[in-house]
Amino acid sequence: MNPRVINVKPEQNYNLLLTFNNGEVKCFDVKPYLEIGIFKELRDLSLFYSVKPCLGSIQWANGVDLCPDTLYLESK
Repeated sequence: MNPRVINVKPEQNYNLLLTFNNGEVKCFDVKPYLEIGIFKELRDLSLFYSVKPCLGSIQWANGVDLCPDTLYLESK
């Protein structure tokens, strides 16, 4: 099982700074998702900045979330 998110910090240009439970800190680019379904709502910066850690993953105020494995494997 991949590490899980314990902290998330939204940054400029639709990036997320993620801290994982193994101590790694990685950057996840949300931009590729902004053209897909409900993720389009995240173009609203006030909504994008509402992101919080949730059960090892992340979730925005509108209920959108991402798989914790995707977050870990696709972050740099």
